[in-house]
Amino acid sequence: MTTTNTTSRRVHVDHPGVPVPAALRPWTAPWPDYDPVDPTPSTLRAPVLPDWVADRCHTPQEVTDWAERQERAVVPFEVSEGVPLNPMGRTGRIGRNLKGWGENSAADPIVVAGPDHAPQLLLIRRDDIHQWAISGGMVDPGETAPAALVRELREETGVDLRGTAPQILMRTYVEDWRNTDWAWVCSTVALYRIPDVVPAAAADDAEDAAWWPLTTIEDLARELAPHGGLYAAHRPLLAAALAQIGDRK
Repeated sequence: MTTTNTTSRRVHVDHPGVPVPAALRPWTAPWPDYDPVDPTPSTLRAPVLPDWVADRCHTPQEVTDWAERQERAVVPFEVSEGVPLNPMGRTGRIGRNLKGWGENSAADPIVVAGPDHAPQLLLIRRDDIHQWAISGGMVDPGETAPAALVRELREETGVDLRGTAPQILMRTYVEDWRNTDWAWVCSTVALYRIPDVVPAAAADDAEDAAWWPLTTIEDLARELAPHGGLYAAHRPLLAAALAQIGDRK
């Protein structure tokens, strides 16, 4: 199995990575000249790492519990020479811009209010990419995904759904803009149905919070286009929620 070198050139944090042909994305495909870029931000290269970083080591080779992480992973992944390998294959980027090396667990609560024939969707405008997205974020060390769903929603929108039982839609890999060969996001996605729209206010990592009509993903994307756009990585998550709502009709 071909992994990658560890001395790739540094680039800005939002660099898309070197192009990866579909045939060469699998780790089993030989690519001796593979030369990904490293978009790790300066804050994660500093001798003292920020408090929000869970893995306090600067390289994945320093991690000592890969077997345990592989056992609890949402999506199985391999480790080669002390380096975790993105389960979706090569991304054209190494390093990290996430809390940890390997799989980073996230929780994405999809909140839908109103009747099935006219549902309203709660979204936030993210403060990093300034696009509209599902409220959500990373699961803290020692925290469960259900607890993180409620916490993230409350922190980002002020909506408290501790007394509402969600329906788990999926546990899946997410095409997050921060993903690299060595660090990526997998999420527990849950659907909350509430009878009526409730007040929401942006906080924490959100620039704004608002309710939007949820008819189709295409209609939602068109409506959001003049306001920053719809975060592409959340389209399949919203599609799963819409399919569930459709099944109830």
